[in-house]
Amino acid sequence: MASIRALGAGALLALGTALSPLPSRADVPAADVPGGNDHPVLRRFTGSVLVGFAQQDWEQSSFPDASGVAKNGDKFANPQTLEGKITRLFYLAPLDKGPLEVFRNHQQALQAAGFKTVWTCESKEQGCTKAYFALDKNQRLRGMSWAKGDLPNMSKPSGGRWSLEASITTDGGRMLAGQLTQGGRTLHLLLYTSLAQNDYTHRTATYIEIIEPKAMPTGQVTVDAGAIGQGLKAEGKVALYGLFFDTGKSEVKPESQAQLAEMAQVLKADPKLRVFIVGHTDNVGGFEANQVLSLARAQAVVAALGKPPYGIEASRLSAKGAANIAPLASNADEDGRARNRRVEMVLQ
Repeated sequence: MASIRALGAGALLALGTALSPLPSRADVPAADVPGGNDHPVLRRFTGSVLVGFAQQDWEQSSFPDASGVAKNGDKFANPQTLEGKITRLFYLAPLDKGPLEVFRNHQQALQAAGFKTVWTCESKEQGCTKAYFALDKNQRLRGMSWAKGDLPNMSKPSGGRWSLEASITTDGGRMLAGQLTQGGRTLHLLLYTSLAQNDYTHRTATYIEIIEPKAMPTGQVTVDAGAIGQGLKAEGKVALYGLFFDTGKSEVKPESQAQLAEMAQVLKADPKLRVFIVGHTDNVGGFEANQVLSLARAQAVVAALGKPPYGIEASRLSAKGAANIAPLASNADEDGRARNRRVEMVLQ
C-alpha cells in the first residue's frame, strides 16, 4: 500500500497573528515523550514538543459529523463511531506562537493535501466550548504516555477522570474534524488547538486524533471444544477463525495447532460424530479460483486432523469448498470480508 506523504504544517506561512508571550512559569520538557513520534500524515508545528502520545492498534472513538454539537448539552449532535488504529498526540508550541497561528498552519497544510472538512468551529458561538467538553467527556487522554519533566496535572487524572481540563483550556479554542484520502485509504482526523492549562497557560497546546480504519485482527481467540460442541448441537455448524492460511494459499500454518487440538477433542469425545469441513472465502478474485482455494483449505484441515497428534479417521471427515456463496457479512468492507474468510465444522 502506498504510504501517505507527511505534511509540514510548520513550513507554511502563518496567517494568524501570534499572541504576545506571557512570562514563563514552567519550562516544557526538553525532549518528546519516549516512544512518541509524529503521525506520518501530519508533522508538528515547527518547534513544538510532543508531550503526550498514545497509539492503539484497534479501538473505537467518536467524531462529530456535519451537524457539529448539540443545541442542548455539551455533546456532539450526531457522534460518528469510528473503529481502527487510533493515534493521539498532544503538543506544546513554542513560547511566542498563539493558538490561531498554530491552528491556521495545520488547517492550511491539511487543505493543501486534499483534506475534506466535515465540521469546524472557531468561537463559542459556533459551538467550540461545547465541542471541547464533548471531547473531554470521552476521556481521550486515558492511557497516554507523557514526556518526562514538570507536567503539573497533565499526566494525572482530574477528579478520577483523565480530563482535557487538566491539560488544555477553552481560551481561543478551535476545532476541525474531517477526512483525508491518499494512497488508497481514508483517514479521519480531529484537531483542537487552544491555550494550555495550569502552569503552561502561556503555551499553545494542540490535541490531534487520527483514526485509520482497518479490519479488527481476527483469529485471536480459539474456539474451545465446549463451544464447538454447543455450536454443533444448537445450529449444526460452527465457524472457526483460529485456522490460519497465507493469502491465496491452502497450507495450514503452525499457529493453527491450538484450534486443531480443540476440533480433535470434540471428535474424539464422540466416535460416531461425522462432520463436513467447509472452507469459505470472501469475494475477492474470481468465483472459480475461490472455489478451488476454499476446497484446498478444507482438504488441508482434514489432512492435518488425520496426522499425529490428532489421528482422526479420514472417513469421519469430508472436505467441501463453498467459495463465497455463503457470506456471514457484506463483502463491501474489510471487516465483512474478514468475517467471511473462515472454516466451518458442519454436522453430516
